[in-house]
Amino acid sequence: MSGLRYPDLVFGVMDSIANAVSDHCEPKIIPDLSIRNIDGKCLIVLNVFPGTMRPYYLRSKGILRGTYIRIGSTTRPAEPCMVKDLILEGENRYFDKEICRELIVNEEDINQLCAQMKEVALRNTWNEHEKAQIRPLTRNHLLSWGILKEEGDQIVATNAFGLLTGRLPEQPVIQCAVFKGNTRAYFIDRREFAGSIQEQIEAAYQYVLLKINVGMKVNGIYREDVYELPTQSIRELIANAVVHRSYNDPGKIQIALYDDRLEVTSPGMLLNGISIQKMKEGYTKLRNPAIAEACAYMKIIEKWGSGIPRLFQECKEYGLPEPELIDFEGDFRVNMYRNNPLLMGREQYIDPTQVNGNPTQASGNSTQASGNPTQVSGNSTQANGKRQLSAGETTVLNILRDNPSLSQKRIAERLNWKVDRVKYYLNTLKRKKAVERVGSSQKGFWKINERAEEGEKD
Repeated sequence: MSGLRYPDLVFGVMDSIANAVSDHCEPKIIPDLSIRNIDGKCLIVLNVFPGTMRPYYLRSKGILRGTYIRIGSTTRPAEPCMVKDLILEGENRYFDKEICRELIVNEEDINQLCAQMKEVALRNTWNEHEKAQIRPLTRNHLLSWGILKEEGDQIVATNAFGLLTGRLPEQPVIQCAVFKGNTRAYFIDRREFAGSIQEQIEAAYQYVLLKINVGMKVNGIYREDVYELPTQSIRELIANAVVHRSYNDPGKIQIALYDDRLEVTSPGMLLNGISIQKMKEGYTKLRNPAIAEACAYMKIIEKWGSGIPRLFQECKEYGLPEPELIDFEGDFRVNMYRNNPLLMGREQYIDPTQVNGNPTQASGNSTQASGNPTQVSGNSTQANGKRQLSAGETTVLNILRDNPSLSQKRIAERLNWKVDRVKYYLNTLKRKKAVERVGSSQKGFWKINERAEEGEKD
């Protein structure tokens, strides 16, 4: 927006602006110029709308040196990898569907990948009905997804084939680390996972599960591990980082576990038309559609854009702080915050279990033999005379806040828990006088005693 001292010159100035933009930028940019009168002042308003022929650059500097991007309130030269991404996006092409000339494939390689992908898909199904629906993969499927391409009378591999077999000339890896405290100053442990991208996803996922706190629940003779963070969201975050990252960027996916959070960082800026708000609402746009098709077949992702909304929902149900999505300097980061008892003054996530009627302590902590509620590091469920709620109790309480009329069965369905587990937490909440049942089991509702929650630590 620019003001003019002499209104008679307005049209000449507008023509000069339009010519300057057209002469100095490539591809051609047609700005939207208008005149606005504010308090008797004549203003020229210039709007440049997002184009589809990216990248737009200064003709005098060329495409590599003349391409700029906005980062916050600053304008910076684009990195070469960003320029490559912009070129592909502007030409409606995708890195994973580009032919990989260094990779030679034969029928045996193709059949082996198809068999491996089916094996992963079967492993990721929950029941026999789902297993029966997994169809065998063929070369035609890989061709239709862009994992293979026809070139004359030959079948050639794309970058997606290399990523799925671990044979890409510059195969990316995932870095995982555990840090002491809430910064990267001191390592406790670190690992790097190579191989095919589906193997990396599983290895990184298992690494995180190994490093976070875990409780247990015993049903009869069976033990079930219950983790402090929602495991489905952990897996989704790692898978999304692999599927949506920029493979033109030489950076690595980094998964860092701190005392207060799990941090997943993937290389690549958000695609044109994508915003953090849109992601929260379930909007998605694929950077690597061939990989997305393969991962959807293997039951690693759903391809519906449901991962981020489900992350927020599951963290809410776990009684965790709201996750944080950050788009910064060509990378994208998601922070999932923990309920850490030592640094944040919160109870450790422990899933109480009924063994002969007595709660059982999580692995790594001593067990209360007297049948009293679980204690962590010597902290009882009562501090300074006020009641404290465990993470499980907080989760149930949050559900009741949203809908006090829910039955135990409906609560269990929402949380994907068993009814006995819901009953346990409701009984402990009633003993702590945090909730009470008003009316009958059919037509009644749960009344929350807010005063009893003053000592709650999420």
